[in-house]
Amino acid sequence: MAARTSYVTTVSSAQVERIRAFLEDRGWRFAEAPYAHWKADREGTSVVAYHSGKLTVQGKGTADLVQFFLEPEILGEARFGYEEEVAAAQHPEMFTPHAGIDESGKGDYFGPLVVAACYVDGDSARQMLQCGVADSKTIKSERRITELAEKIRALSAGRFSVVAIGPESYNRLYESFGNLNRLLAWGHAKALENLLERAPDCPRAISDQFGRKETVLRALQERGRAIRLEQHPKAEADIAVAAASVLARDEFVRRLQALSKQAGVTLPKGAGPAVTQVAAELARRQPEALPRFAKMHFRTTAVVLGRPDAAGVDEA
Repeated sequence: MAARTSYVTTVSSAQVERIRAFLEDRGWRFAEAPYAHWKADREGTSVVAYHSGKLTVQGKGTADLVQFFLEPEILGEARFGYEEEVAAAQHPEMFTPHAGIDESGKGDYFGPLVVAACYVDGDSARQMLQCGVADSKTIKSERRITELAEKIRALSAGRFSVVAIGPESYNRLYESFGNLNRLLAWGHAKALENLLERAPDCPRAISDQFGRKETVLRALQERGRAIRLEQHPKAEADIAVAAASVLARDEFVRRLQALSKQAGVTLPKGAGPAVTQVAAELARRQPEALPRFAKMHFRTTAVVLGRPDAAGVDEA
């Protein structure tokens, strides 16, 4: 097994100072880094202490630094290299053949809704854990999302599916279904059916709980109805669901960037004030084009168009 070359943990301000003093005593080179207290480098290994409390270690010296200093001296624990054992103890079914389903873009006014499904078995589940695959919501770097998505596609040997529903299609489907959960159920079923063409022996699938399971089951076709479908709160703890979340987020980001080029302005993620500001500018320039970029049932639409129902339109 190849030695791990990356590590992420959370530290306090006092621990940041202790780590810095330790590295300074050993001749590490310090520099500034975005959103960080500092960045230190030495002999192909780097440590970054972020303002958020996150500490990252990357490079060939990761294992030695973590196992002989960070965990025993700073964190008071020894878990580096044992993540697989911990996961196996807490979630034994994670290492059995199954699929995970997750989506990205549900809460974003601009851009598509993307649903992904990914199949894992014992070997690919362990390899994905070793690569650092995790719920995409915990990964703030788009570059890291892209790197992990590439690894997932390779490790899954093509046994994955990504369904992207662009804004125009999304708006038509939402009007047809009249309910976001029904639309989500259709997207989950579509992604799962596509996956089962590539992994026909998949015995079960897991997704987060977003509505009645029966809604998804009704949307499934004959092949999908033959497997066991499970919905769990915080399903992203399962490696297959986490992998699906990364694949979905990677596709969402890529498509949002393409839509930004079409719109001639950077389309922000989420549904906050920055989104409303950009939406208002787009509506002022070409209101008829807004459905090409946005999910029109969001309250943001009513706000920027000055409709009287601005306070009552559902938002994802």
